[in-house]
Amino acid sequence: MADPKGFLKVTERELPKRRPVPVRLMDWKEVYEQGDPAQLRRQAGRCMDCGVPFCHQGCPLGNLIPEWNDLMWRGEGRAAIERLHATNNFPEFTGRLCPAPCESACVLGINQPAVTIKQVEVSIIDQAFGNGWVQPQPPARLTGKTVAVVGSGPAGLAAAQQLTRAGHTVAVFERDDRIGGLLRYGIPDFKMEKRHLDQRLAQMTAEGTRFRAGVDIGTDITWDQLRERYDAVVVATGAMVPRDLPIPGRDLAGVHFAMEYLTQSNRQLAGDEVFDQITAEGKHVVVLGGGDTGADCIGTAHRQGALTVTNLAIGKQPSAVRTDDQPWPMHPTLFEVQSAHEEGGKREYLASTVEFIANDNGEVRGIRVAETEYLDGRRVPKGGTEREIPADLVLLALGFTGPETDTIQPQLEVGVSARGILERDADYATALPGVFVAGDAGRGQSLIVWAIAEGRAAAAAVDRYLEGETRLPSPIPATARAFAI
Repeated sequence: MADPKGFLKVTERELPKRRPVPVRLMDWKEVYEQGDPAQLRRQAGRCMDCGVPFCHQGCPLGNLIPEWNDLMWRGEGRAAIERLHATNNFPEFTGRLCPAPCESACVLGINQPAVTIKQVEVSIIDQAFGNGWVQPQPPARLTGKTVAVVGSGPAGLAAAQQLTRAGHTVAVFERDDRIGGLLRYGIPDFKMEKRHLDQRLAQMTAEGTRFRAGVDIGTDITWDQLRERYDAVVVATGAMVPRDLPIPGRDLAGVHFAMEYLTQSNRQLAGDEVFDQITAEGKHVVVLGGGDTGADCIGTAHRQGALTVTNLAIGKQPSAVRTDDQPWPMHPTLFEVQSAHEEGGKREYLASTVEFIANDNGEVRGIRVAETEYLDGRRVPKGGTEREIPADLVLLALGFTGPETDTIQPQLEVGVSARGILERDADYATALPGVFVAGDAGRGQSLIVWAIAEGRAAAAAVDRYLEGETRLPSPIPATARAFAI
């Protein structure tokens, strides 16, 4: 454990300061300032000798949180990154993007602010990369077996790294022109600069993982052809079908899915020429959806120079504190002020969008909204409460309904559940021998930490299939895997 009296000496939760809003809106760099090592040590020292570390239960990866908190408190960063990498391939991603269910389960959080687990995690990996402690780990021998991983998001990358290190020859296929999935083209740089992704891909390349960008499996290569060429296939395509809002005016110019907007912004920032780019510059922007993707749109719109930004959510505003139906150690739904919300704009709850209103050119000029009321458990617009909000750009950030199956289902004949996700068993295997599913494609839209955990667990199952046994750890117990499916 860390300082035995640390949680008594330091009762406040400290995080690095965010850069001033006027400054950070002028660039796309990450919003946090450089952390203070003394502050980090104080916060790591708050980790208790709590007997049963429920943070393990909160983390799907089973991260050894008390161990690396103790090591950081002692100033042993190199040992800390070894313990962190033992369960998590990409702490530089989770430390920036995960909503930290581990902190919700922190025992100290029962009556004090929880330990800043996420900040300690990202500090460990940033220090490790900065000191050159993160080195390639190529396999000692090759098995002669080949694996194709389709999709280069966190699930696909985790599976690929584990299988490469086990000695299999792994190729990662990505239909986009660059590797990374949503890490590359969905997450704005102010949340995670792409240098963190690139340095991890460099390590994986040095270990022997092969990357094939710009290849659309199902079109450029059929799924059957892929199965013929490789001994095993891991489907990690994510859940990229966006949830639509089929109301009058949906086909107007200026109404777009959030990911289309965010992807173009990332491409432009990467130096690509984006024709007819969707931009918020000089526009009244309305973002529908109160989750992380909606917040990403808000921050992007501010940096592009939007006139106004309004965020509408159909449901109630979450509570600022735990409610009785979400007791510790559950991960509660709380009202959150992300960095993008600090930067301006207006947030409204219980707002039902009724219609997109057109101008004379067939472009959206506003939206008609009404108050939300609950009837028989359904959320419906309340009559007589309609009003109009100006909108030159509307972004639909309403979540995702499942993976794209237009080529997978007819070519592979893999089952699709009633929820729209690919069917698999408790070992991530489909009904087709050698075909496995990991991440959101088989789980539905979820957290990055679950994607990495499933990628690791699926890799262990693939290794067992190829070798008759596995030398890879699976972070998810069988009971949890069954629950997740």
